[in-house]
Order: sequence, then structure tokens, then C-alpha cells
Amino acid sequence: MLGAAHVGVGHALEQHGCRPDVITGTSVGALNGAVAAAHPDRAAPWSEHVWTQLRRRGVYQLGFPASRAGIFTDRGLRRLIARAGLPTRVEELAVPFTVVPMDLVTGAPALLNRGDLTTALLKSAAVPGLLPPVTREGRTLVDGGVTAYVPVRAALRAGAASVVVVPTGPENSPLSATLPPRRAGAAASRASLLLMHRQIERDLAEASRRLPTVVLPTGTDVWPAHWDFRHSRRLVQAASATAGRFLDDLRVSGPGLYRAEDDPAAATAAGHDAAASARTRRAPRSTPARAGL
Repeated sequence: MLGAAHVGVGHALEQHGCRPDVITGTSVGALNGAVAAAHPDRAAPWSEHVWTQLRRRGVYQLGFPASRAGIFTDRGLRRLIARAGLPTRVEELAVPFTVVPMDLVTGAPALLNRGDLTTALLKSAAVPGLLPPVTREGRTLVDGGVTAYVPVRAALRAGAASVVVVPTGPENSPLSATLPPRRAGAAASRASLLLMHRQIERDLAEASRRLPTVVLPTGTDVWPAHWDFRHSRRLVQAASATAGRFLDDLRVSGPGLYRAEDDPAAATAAGHDAAASARTRRAPRSTPARAGL
């Protein structure tokens, strides 16, 4: 569900003439990234049509209890991928693309830039417990968001000269300072949120020490439930408008973390000058940031 925000940011990037040299994606970012890699410069309108028409049963379909490796079958995802007009293999995409699932045995990210594209996308979208894992070449692979929620390290390994990050979900938003209700579920949810947030900030800090790292805002602070597809149009429109305004003012002048001035999380990037990390720095408009989803 949260991938609808990717579509809005995609509109803003296409309108500003940003064509990536390399795309890396994990979880729903792998699916949207594959569409962008297949149809650079014109992926957003198609994606918006799909996302605004999508409903829960189109993705989460119950399987047969005796054969479930997850609560839901991946039939819906297979149909969604088949409608995207994608080539058969990863290496046939117009833009070099890396899918980032996680090895369920070792916990390490698996970087897939060759082979069957549908299988690679199913692996990266296999939310543990909800959708069935995929076994390939002796490895059992699941949703890469567990270990690489924002796959900037994969972009670095792919040779990116700068990175544009399209984040979604509450893990990427500034964290509230209030404690959750004293209930088991709320405590577990808060702990998971903190864990993912720290992972994201760590990876962004590592990338920004070496490269210009641009984090595009989505304009959403309160996110819907992952299975509630009634909010797609709102997420697309908010992300398109907010990211567009951010790109209008963006100036890149070397390595660093570039994110919205009103994002308090910007000041938490370790090892950076706080003032430089928390503002959008200025350089000539002819210096575009490239690569990475």
C-alpha cells in the first residue's frame, strides 16, 4: 500500500527531467523500481492508474491452508507484475536494476541484477509470514526491507555517483517523543519502528559521507494500514506536490545529506555537520542527483 507514495515522487522526478542511471529497490520499491527501469521517463502515469485502481484482494489473496508458507498466496502479486509490461529478465530492463531481498538463513541482503524478473520481484515482496518466501539456488529469500529498508548500500555497490532516495512509511518520518500505550502490541510496534528508523539513518549517513544523498519528501506523516488501499490517490497527490516543491529548490554541492529543512530527522545523521545535514544546500541547477530508489 505504501508504494503509492513512490508513484507521486515518480511524477515529480519525471517532470523535472530526472532519469536515473541505476535503480535499486526492495519490497514494494522493487516493484515500482522495475516499472521505472522498464519505462524511464513515462512510468508514473501508468503506475498511478494501477495504484489508484488497486484493492486489497488484488494483492492479498488467501491460499489453501494445507500448503501455506504465508497467510496469503502470491497469485495477486503475480498478476500485478504480469500487467506491468516488464521484460522476462532483470538484465533486459532499459535501466540497470538491482532487486534487494533478504536471505532468510543468513539475514544478509541478496543483490539480484540478473535472472528471471518476476521471481526476483516476488522474493523482495515476500513479507515474512504474510506472503510465501521464494527459494532459488538453495537460498530462501524474503522481503528485503527487513535488512535494507532503504537500499542505498546496493546503489553504492552498483556504482552510483549520487543517490536519490524515495522512502515510504512511518519508519522514515520523524519519531514522536511520546510513549505508546502500555500494551504489548504497542510496545512491540514501537520497538520495531525504532529498529527500522535507526537502520535507515545509519545507511543514509554511510552513503552521504561518500556521495550526494537526496531524500525526497512524500508529504505524508500519518500512513494508512498496509492493507488499506483506499488512500492511494491521496498518497500519490501529496508525494507529487511535496517532492516537486523540494526539487524546485534543490541545489547539490558535493557529498552530504539533502533532505527537507523541516525534517528534524535530518539532524541525526551521524558524522555530519548538523547545519549542512539539516538544510537543502545550493549549487547550479545543472548538477542533478541521480540513481537509486
